[in-house]
Amino acid sequence: MRPSYGSVLLPLYEEDGLRISELARRARLSKQTLTTLIRRLERAGLVERRDDPSDGRAALIFLTERSQGFKPVAEVALQTLDVLVRKRLGAEQLTSLKDALRELTELSRPADC
Repeated sequence: MRPSYGSVLLPLYEEDGLRISELARRARLSKQTLTTLIRRLERAGLVERRDDPSDGRAALIFLTERSQGFKPVAEVALQTLDVLVRKRLGAEQLTSLKDALRELTELSRPADC
């Protein structure tokens, strides 16, 4: 399991069966980067592609039974991280940090980048 796999697995734990474009949007990665990552996850037996019934040109990405077994581990890791951050920053600073990060993720990239 690689840390980068979380970019795909965590959104799928929230909502299984997403298009690559939606996974890329949620992970803030390019479709090309995500496509490469999904190929690795497929080879590792962690995700599978299925045809999108609403669009024959598109595919949906689903968790495999194997990757669903990691969900409890991911939940514990995220809860532990949350506790550590809350202890370090406190509620007010944590709220400010989340607001700032949310604002940054909504920035549009300049056309020349």
